[in-house]
Amino acid sequence: MEVKLKQLSKRYGGKQALEEVTLTWEEGIQGLLGPNGAGKTTLMRLLATLLAPTSGSAEIDGVPLADKGRIRELVGYLPQEFSFYPGMRVAEAMDYLALLSGVKGAAERKRRIDALLEEVNLTAHRKAKVRALSGGMKRRLGIAQAMIHEPKLLIVDEPTAGLDPEERIRFRQLLARFAEGRVVLLSTHVVEDVESSCREVTVLKGGSVPFQGNTQDLAERARGRVWQAEMDKKEWAAAGSRYKVVSAVAAGSSMQVRLLAEERPFPDAVASEPTMEDGYLCLVGKGGGAAL
Repeated sequence: MEVKLKQLSKRYGGKQALEEVTLTWEEGIQGLLGPNGAGKTTLMRLLATLLAPTSGSAEIDGVPLADKGRIRELVGYLPQEFSFYPGMRVAEAMDYLALLSGVKGAAERKRRIDALLEEVNLTAHRKAKVRALSGGMKRRLGIAQAMIHEPKLLIVDEPTAGLDPEERIRFRQLLARFAEGRVVLLSTHVVEDVESSCREVTVLKGGSVPFQGNTQDLAERARGRVWQAEMDKKEWAAAGSRYKVVSAVAAGSSMQVRLLAEERPFPDAVASEPTMEDGYLCLVGKGGGAAL
């Protein structure tokens, strides 16, 4: 199972949202990172056939993107903003969506629905109306519906938004099981989800791909640029205007600050081991602009 993109581009009027993206995703969970406006949503909507590319091509399990009917059988998509039929009960909504996804046979639909509701911890709410669910429950229901037809490519956009820490762990375990023999594209701002779940990560910036590789290689992009220092709050405020501050933790009257800089920013600053988040921030730069 592979997803292949070749010079895939999308233009909206005078704006180039995606520019000649060429890459291959293989079986497993693939992380997709990028600042707002980088082209992540455009790329996901292209793969889900909700948009047509301006130029270039893509294949999912050997099926060209232009074959919309077959592609939609292969793809499951959970967008960031997703809504259900509020008056339906949970199991009823899942059954209806399974029908729309081409799952035939009432017994088979029930088997899949029962299994997925158990996986996303909604079995006890199967008779509840969708409108009565909390935001986190609706998010879990969205994950279940995207999996109902057992797609070869599962695309999930910010799937852990609204989930508590225990639910996020459960969700990552669910994706790991589902990814066997499939490609799962995980687009998120939660770096922990990528570090914990993904073998590889793709970074989008300005509609192009400056990085695709494993998470450790991304961390290495920040080697020699990560520093830690102890400073008072006035120094911390000044440092924030000159450097990219990754974290700041109060320690009594002082602050323990972790920041990114090309050279040692202060005489007492100590070099620190880079993380994937550090590498990502170095790659996209402040506000998604020029890299550090």
